[in-house]
Amino acid sequence: MAKDTSVYVSPLVERFATAEMARLWSADRKFSTWRRCWVALAEAERELGLNVTEEQIAEMRAHLDDIDYAAAEAYERKTRHDVMAHIHAFGDVAPLARPIIHLGATSCYVGDNTDLILIREGLDLLLAKAAAVLAKLRDFALAHRDLPTLGYTHFQPAQVVTVGKRACLWAQDLLLDVLELEAVRAGLRCRGVKGTTGTQASFMALFDNDAEKVRRLDRLVAEKLGFDSAFTITGQTYTRKVDTRVLNALAGIGESAHKFGTDMRLLQNMKEVEEPFESTQVGSSAMAYKRNPMRCERICALSRFLMVGPLHGGLTTAVQWFERTLDDSAIRRLSLPEAFLAADAVLNLWLNVMENPKVYPKVIEKHLWAELPFMATENILMACVRRGGDRQELHEVIRRHSQAAGARVKEEGADNDLLDRLAADPAIGMTRDEINGALNLREFVGRAPEQVVEFLEEEVAPVIARHGGGGVASDVRV
Repeated sequence: MAKDTSVYVSPLVERFATAEMARLWSADRKFSTWRRCWVALAEAERELGLNVTEEQIAEMRAHLDDIDYAAAEAYERKTRHDVMAHIHAFGDVAPLARPIIHLGATSCYVGDNTDLILIREGLDLLLAKAAAVLAKLRDFALAHRDLPTLGYTHFQPAQVVTVGKRACLWAQDLLLDVLELEAVRAGLRCRGVKGTTGTQASFMALFDNDAEKVRRLDRLVAEKLGFDSAFTITGQTYTRKVDTRVLNALAGIGESAHKFGTDMRLLQNMKEVEEPFESTQVGSSAMAYKRNPMRCERICALSRFLMVGPLHGGLTTAVQWFERTLDDSAIRRLSLPEAFLAADAVLNLWLNVMENPKVYPKVIEKHLWAELPFMATENILMACVRRGGDRQELHEVIRRHSQAAGARVKEEGADNDLLDRLAADPAIGMTRDEINGALNLREFVGRAPEQVVEFLEEEVAPVIARHGGGGVASDVRV
C-alpha cells in the first residue's frame, strides 16, 4: 500500500524510533487500553456488589480492539469531548453494557490510567534496549581494556588511559540512567478511581457511603490494571510531577548519549575509532571520500530534543491550578509519546554504533607516541636519579629539551624528537635503547585494565542480567 505523502508525519515515527515503540503510543493501543480500563472498573464494581452483569462485561470484553474510529470522530465533532465520543462508540458495539460503561468515573480515569500503563510499558522497552547497549559497551571495553590511548582533559593531551577504560566512562553514564529508569518504574502507581476532584464522592454515592468498599474498589482496579497500588491523593489527575520525573529520566539518556556521540565524532575525526560504515554508504553528495559519523551526529541531534523534554513537565505541573486545569492535555499528547520515541531512537542508534565499531590501533599508537615523550620525562628523570644523577639538575636539563622539542613540533611541524635529544645529552647518561626500556606503556595506564574488569563485573553485569542479558538487536531503518 502506497504511503500517503500529502500529510506531515513525525520523523520520530517515520525515520528514527522502532516500530515497537511507535505501536505502543498508537491510537489503537491508547483507545483499546481505555476500553480495558472500563472493563476493569466494571469487573471491580460487579465484584463489590453493584448491579453490573457478567453479560455486560462479556460484551465489553468482546469489543476491546474493534474500534470504529469514524464513529468516534463523528461523536467527538458533536460532543467536543474525546472520552464521551469513545464511550458512545463503545456503547454502540456493546449495547447491553452502555448503561454501565464509565460508571462513577471521570475522563481522567481512562486517560490518566492509560498514560501510566503506557509509561510503564515504555520504560520496560527502554530498559531492555539500554541493557543491550550496556552489553555492547561491556564487550567493547573488555576487548580493549589493555589498549593504551592518549587521554585528554580540556581536549588537551593529558595522561595515558586505555580504550576500554574510556568506554567504561560511557557505560557508567548509561548505567546511572538505567538505575534511574528502574527507580521511576518502581515508583509508578495507578491513578485509580478517584472521581472528578479526587474525593471519590461519586463512588461513595454508588456504594451507599460504604467507605471501605470504595477503598477496596480503588485497590482492586489498580490490581486489575497491573499496579501494586494507586495514589492515595489526587486532584482530578495524578500529579503531573510524575510526568516530570519520567521526562527527567528519559532526558538523562539523552545527556549520556550526547556525550558518547560527541566523543565518537571526535575520535572519528582523529581516525582512531569509527562508527560502522557500509560498503555502499555515501558520506557526501559532493565529496566522494567522506566518511561522516552520521549515526553519532543523529544521536546528538535527537539527544538535544530529548534533553529539553523535562521543561514540558515542569511548566505543566506549575500551572495546574488547584485540582486541575485542562492546559495539560494538549502538551502531554506531544511531550510523553515524543520523549519515549526519541529515547528509543537514541538508544537504538547507540546500539547500532556499538554493534560493529572500528578501532585503529596503529593510529592510536602514533598519536600516543607523538605526546608520550613529554609524559615520559618523569619516568626518565627517576631512572636517571636511580643511576646516581642529581634530581634538580636533571629536571632543568629535561625542561630545556622539552621546550625545544615542543617548539619544533609547533613551529616546524616536525616530529617530536625529545627522546633523541635526551639520549644525545651526556647529562642524561642514557642511550635511546635504555630510555625506551624505561618507557613501559603498561606503567602509564595505572590500574585502568583492572578497573575495567572490576566495574563491568561488579556494577554492569548485574544490571544487564536483570533485563534479559542485553539480548536486543538494533532496528535502524535509515
